[in-house]
Parts: sequence; structure tokens; C-alpha cells
Amino acid sequence: MKQLYGVIGNPIGHSLSPLMHNDAFSALGIDAHYHAFRIEEEKLADAVSGFQAIEISGFNVTIPHKVAIMNYLDDIDELAKQIGAVNTVVNEGGRLVGYNTDGIGYVRSLQAISKDPLSKKRILLLGAGGACRAIYFSLASVGVTEIDIANRTVSRAAALIEACEHTIRSRALTPEAAAGMQQEYDIIINTTAVGMYPKTEDTPLVIQKLKKDAIVSDIIYNPLQTKLLKDAQRAGAVTQNGIDMFVYQGAMAFELWTKKWPDVERMKQLVIQKLGG
Repeated sequence: MKQLYGVIGNPIGHSLSPLMHNDAFSALGIDAHYHAFRIEEEKLADAVSGFQAIEISGFNVTIPHKVAIMNYLDDIDELAKQIGAVNTVVNEGGRLVGYNTDGIGYVRSLQAISKDPLSKKRILLLGAGGACRAIYFSLASVGVTEIDIANRTVSRAAALIEACEHTIRSRALTPEAAAGMQQEYDIIINTTAVGMYPKTEDTPLVIQKLKKDAIVSDIIYNPLQTKLLKDAQRAGAVTQNGIDMFVYQGAMAFELWTKKWPDVERMKQLVIQKLGG
């Protein structure tokens, strides 16, 4: 019998996850199908009950359900608990178990382009929202010990740092202070929506002078190259856009469901082609 997987959210018609996962199932010879389900917030409990009734094998969770879904699961992975959000659910023998592959998927994508272990890097995160929290906690979970957070509301960055259980040397900074210190960082990561289409001339950080061999990463993938990345590339940095985060979080969800690691480069090229890149 064909296994069923999916993604729930609202809106959901724009999702590239079905394209990515169905191709991976086909490439690995897995008899399964992945479908996008538009679920309104007040129907979330009904949707989860329906999924249990039809014995869905697993599903992804996107906006606006990543926090609320935690109320309807049988168990939640420790990292997902710390982050406070779930984006992947696995049916483990009838029990729905929640994970968060957003942050740790991003960490894997970052490690793929870094010459050295991330634990040796000094990192600056721009923003203090949900994406920043997932990335901050996930970096901490793999042994990174120096992570600063710059945000317009500094108290928000400080609260995020305070919430982390790992021992990390972290500072909550203003964007202006971070801009003046940018040469100190091995990796700079934009976790905000600043620079996203249609406001493509905006940037969360004015690039001045970067550390030699610095990495500048942006979780945005529309446009594929933000102003931040263009400026960083001109300054000699290695750059990374948000497609890698999207692909790796999906690959890690796929592995949790099937115990098989998909071809991430194939997934990435599919997404780029779909986006017209």
C-alpha cells in the first residue's frame, strides 16, 4: 500500500515540498506520495485526528501551525521542545512524534560549505524571531560556543540567549553595534525577512569590511541573491542563500520518515529550476 506524507499550512499552494519529496521518493524507489494540505487554524485538531485515522506516515508543518501542533502530538524531540516549534511529524507505530529540522537542517547546510568545524567559528545572527531561535539552539546543540545576536529590539535578543540551556558566550547587540564589529565574525547569518522580494534593495547589515574567508548566509531565497549576499560577495565572502536551508530541512525530514538520505543536490536543482534560477 502506498505510504502517504504531506505538509500542512495556510496558505500552502506555493509550497515546493511536494515537488522535492515526490521526486526523492521516485528516485529511491519508495512507494509513497507527498501532498500539500491547506488546514485552517481552527481545523488543526480535526486534521490531526484525520491523519491518525488514515495512518499517515508523516507530515511537515509550516505557518501558522508550528507551535500549535505541539498540543496534538504524543511525544516531542528534546531539541524541538527547546526551540518551541515542530516542523516535522513522524508516525512511529501509531504515535505521532514531533521534530524540528529547520534549525539543524540549516546547520548541516552551513557545515557543507564551511572548511572547518562550526564549533571553531564565531557567529553573528541577525534577527531574533522564530528562525533565529531554531538556528541559535541548533548551533548550540552541535557545540558552537560563540554566537552573538543583533536585533533592533535588543531585549528580544537577550531573552533568546537567556532561554538557551547550553553554555555559550553570547551578546545581544544593536544592528549598529554589530555592523561596527562585523570583521570579528567567521559567519554572519541573516534570519530576518529584510531584503526579501519585493523590497530587494533593503539589507539587514551594511557590509563594510569582512573577516578573510568569512561566510555570509541568508535564509531568504526570493530573490536567490539578496543585496546582503551581493555586497558580501563583492567583499570577498563565501555566500549562501536560503535554498540550502529549505533543502536540508526537507532532506532531514525525509530521513526521519524513511531512514534514507536523499540526493540533496538533486533536490536543490529541482527547487532552483522551479524558482526560475
